Amino acid sequence: MTSKLGLVTDFPWDEGAATGVGSHPGEDGLSALKTVFDEVPVPYLPELPGRGVGADMIGRTASLLVDLPVEVQPSGWRFSDRPGRDFKRARDHLLRDLDMLEEVSQGYTGALKIQVCGPWTLAGAVELRHGDKTLADKGAVRDLIDSLADGLAAHVADVRKRVPGAGLIVQVDEPGLPGVLAGTVPTASGFGRLAAVEEQPAADGLRRVLAVTPFPIVHCCAPRVPFSLFGTAGARGISLDASLLRRADEDRIGETVEAGIALLLGVLPGVDSRLPEPAAVAHPARELWRRLGFRPEELARQVLLTPSCGLAGASPAYAKAALVRCREAARVLREDPEAE
Repeated sequence: MTSKLGLVTDFPWDEGAATGVGSHPGEDGLSALKTVFDEVPVPYLPELPGRGVGADMIGRTASLLVDLPVEVQPSGWRFSDRPGRDFKRARDHLLRDLDMLEEVSQGYTGALKIQVCGPWTLAGAVELRHGDKTLADKGAVRDLIDSLADGLAAHVADVRKRVPGAGLIVQVDEPGLPGVLAGTVPTASGFGRLAAVEEQPAADGLRRVLAVTPFPIVHCCAPRVPFSLFGTAGARGISLDASLLRRADEDRIGETVEAGIALLLGVLPGVDSRLPEPAAVAHPARELWRRLGFRPEELARQVLLTPSCGLAGASPAYAKAALVRCREAARVLREDPEAE
């Protein structure tokens, strides 16, 4: 398939696809895995932060870093001389999840998504040994980016070996990047703000990480999604909360679509709420596509539906129901893209 500008847009999913963002409630990883493989066309490796320290987004990704050991201090994750017990806990959680993924996915062929925290969100969260955030030190940021890229490359290779039939998608979570660009990330003390990072260096750092992945998408469920930066960095898809979009964003969204980049639109709350009918869930995507002036028949190929963010704060029953409703709404996009 080609985009409106004639660009090739080969995506590893079929038309009318849906997926989730990443996190799930509870502590039962096997049940969560079975749910996503049963209920959505694009399954993924769930994250279960409810298991405690080491299962959180920061700790899980920090366990992938190469030659940058971390530990947990009262203020949070911090680089250290040697890995702390919470690093080992994070690594053990991930390895168990990968073992379960290998078990559940036996014989699976199709798109499969994994998630990691992005370098800029990580740099704004992990502290240096002396207490400042990594983001405060440009050299430390470079080391973090290189370490994450190397660790992610090894992680991707491991997942490919475990699930050889999968078309692997890597979601890089950057909810903190808008704050990094705006200079609103607090210092470790909380009394100041770290200097803003310019867009080009931010794109260069993210590109270094995305380059080691087979099909990279970037997730940002914060306002002011930096669409052009993600495109410059090499993202093949952008995942966002549709409820946070403004009319002022639509020119940048149109440019994103014309560049052949997929949109993963979050259309349902990540916490328990009443679920609308599938047509109502699909409506924001159809209405956005109509306003942008793209051909209706391209909608279900280039847009995936998801919950608006992770499902860790939901009940297990709602998490499953939300994924089912996203799948049903995505089918509406495929079968009836022009409905009002």
